[in-house]
Amino acid sequence: MSEIKMPEFLTVESALKDSGLAVTPSELHGLLVGMISGGLSLDDQTWKPLIYDYTNDGMGWPDSAIKVGSAVFQCTVAELTAEKLALELLIPSEKESLMNRADGLSEWVNHFISGLGLVELKLDKTSDALKEALADLEEIARLGIDEDDDLEEQENLFEQIVEHVRICVLTIHAELGQQIHTDASKTVH
Repeated sequence: MSEIKMPEFLTVESALKDSGLAVTPSELHGLLVGMISGGLSLDDQTWKPLIYDYTNDGMGWPDSAIKVGSAVFQCTVAELTAEKLALELLIPSEKESLMNRADGLSEWVNHFISGLGLVELKLDKTSDALKEALADLEEIARLGIDEDDDLEEQENLFEQIVEHVRICVLTIHAELGQQIHTDASKTVH
């Protein structure tokens, strides 16, 4: 089986813009990861109407945007359900300014939280670890870069924050997200 590869940020950005959609790659990926981590079904297309409602007033997307959105969804599912957990955030690359990357991370985190809301996350039934991870993400969503401070230090802090976001997301997904069950896990009696 071939490995599913996440489309490049600029490819996703171009497809979304060319389709007239007012959503960034970071926002789209954050929404999808939030919905998947919140327990969205992985076996059907229920993510599409939720995304359409949230990003395009309930109207469907053009084919080119659906194709890219589906690729992002499939790659995200593959990352979150693999034996070796990995999650690459679809945010601007290191070639971009720290300000652009920080804005992308903020968009990603805000939309991750929104994605959890779209699948109607009920916090009263969750663990303290999940609540703490969500509180951390809410705080991270409000962070900004101060252009007057040492940018090298902020660059290092930014990388630590990105890693903490991954850990928080994986914590939430581990508790609420669906896992793909393989035939090898079935027991024959």
